[in-house]
Amino acid sequence: MQIRIAPAIAVVLLVGLQVFGKTQADIGPAELAVDIAVGALACVLALGVWRWPVPTALGLAGLASLAITATPAATMATAVVACKHRIGTASWVALAGVAGHAVLGLWRPMPGLPYSWWLVLDVITHAALVGWGSLIKARLELINSLKERARRAEAEQGRRIAEARAAERTALAREMHDVLAHRLSLVATYSGALEYRQDANPAQLAKAAGVIRDGVHQALDELREVISVLREDTALRPHLGIDDLPALIAETRETGTDVVFSNSTTATPPPPTGRTTYRIIQEGLTNARKHAPGQPVRITLTGSPGDSLRISLSNPAPGVDSAIPGTGTGLVGLTERVRLTGGHLDHELTATGEFVLQASLPWPT
Repeated sequence: MQIRIAPAIAVVLLVGLQVFGKTQADIGPAELAVDIAVGALACVLALGVWRWPVPTALGLAGLASLAITATPAATMATAVVACKHRIGTASWVALAGVAGHAVLGLWRPMPGLPYSWWLVLDVITHAALVGWGSLIKARLELINSLKERARRAEAEQGRRIAEARAAERTALAREMHDVLAHRLSLVATYSGALEYRQDANPAQLAKAAGVIRDGVHQALDELREVISVLREDTALRPHLGIDDLPALIAETRETGTDVVFSNSTTATPPPPTGRTTYRIIQEGLTNARKHAPGQPVRITLTGSPGDSLRISLSNPAPGVDSAIPGTGTGLVGLTERVRLTGGHLDHELTATGEFVLQASLPWPT
């Protein structure tokens, strides 16, 4: 902390002038003994000024009425009170110091200095002490306030960074699930077909093995693409959207799943809406392959700008064990993805044994 030196010098000069003037007075042995005893007692009492500033300052003000040797400790205590307490408390302590030195001037006057000037010097000295101490107190409070503000700002920044990292991890996990679940479910479907079709000829086995190999390679490529967005120098590829749905549906049909797709939208939705639509249908097809293998899937898209984009995906649910085990996190993550766009997603098993997945996404004009 940098404090202006001028007030400190002024206070020291004023106090020094008092002490210097009094020490020049002619004193006898008795007065000298009193000065030494009071000075020693003041030094001992001053040790408690930081722990008990007000009582110590008042006690030293009383000693200052007996001997000039208590003046340095008394003035120091007044300055400490001004540094640690409100200006009202410091003013009362300073008034006690003025009174103590006023009494000292009455019974041990300074030679060559009228008593009125002694009082003026006394008042100016203690006023300067209060002002100097209050200045230090204000600067300390300002520094502490700035430190607290910086600490809060740092804590808030840390909290925001933690939230941003958590959001990034959630988004990355959701994206990895959407990518890998689709590709690996295709691989699992072909692998299951190989297991049950032991009478397949070599050409069919080679074709299935090639599809599995391509599916694994595509899964790895898409996984690398997802992870590569963590690098700042990696350019982002165009996001998948409605225009990519035919290729997605064709992949599913190659596994033997009958997919009926109907798109009656009147325009192309914005990229965020199209990307979410792609992920909804991708997750729906993945779930159909997992939990209802071989069952037909119906997909319907309707909507227009200014209204909403409505997605409906349904397939029979035969009620048998899933051919491919799932974690149950796909629909949870999908619901969160849709909610972030301002839409809503519902899924249910109807009384007729059909699983229906429906979503509505905002479509601004």
